[in-house]
Amino acid sequence: GYEKTDGSHVSVTYSDFGLSSYKQILKPVLQQFEISTLLDYGCGGSDWSAPGFDESGQSAKDYFGLSTVWTYEPSRNIDQRRTCDGVICFDVLEHVHILDVRNVVIDIFRNAAKLVIMNVACYPAVALLPNGENAHITVRQPLWWKGLVDSISVEFPTIAVWLLCSTGWLNTMSYTIWRANDWAAQDGFVVKDGFY
Repeated sequence: GYEKTDGSHVSVTYSDFGLSSYKQILKPVLQQFEISTLLDYGCGGSDWSAPGFDESGQSAKDYFGLSTVWTYEPSRNIDQRRTCDGVICFDVLEHVHILDVRNVVIDIFRNAAKLVIMNVACYPAVALLPNGENAHITVRQPLWWKGLVDSISVEFPTIAVWLLCSTGWLNTMSYTIWRANDWAAQDGFVVKDGFY
């Protein structure tokens, strides 16, 4: 469990399926890139096979049309990391110490064959660590995350990346999906990037 900033206590930690709120925008992207195998990097308590992910009662695996989902959650001793079509990492990086963030992002890319999707919270959490520190130990502005991810993604030029940055609960900004090879194929040197 953990203490919250309002003084209350939560007994069951990180057991919800965090990306379920984004399912409608994720599905067409996973289909566009023909993602069949997926690694959930920092899965928490997500259960991809449990029924009830959507209104029809499907599992998340079925909803997204995935053949296989692997998970990685070091706090629960789950390590099924392997190269998959796609890697999804939701609400994880803000919990990683700033000195380790770069290595974690590189590891995410190393496990992807086609696509990386990351959602990063850019605001303090309501959860506190046992030492009283905020659970979001690396809170940075969206452009800081964009610069970090761009600088790493150029080392993996064939992998598309979609960065989402949450500036509040369910208040998310989305950067354009891109890959370094797309930049290299452009005429000229001007890169036009925007938000959805």
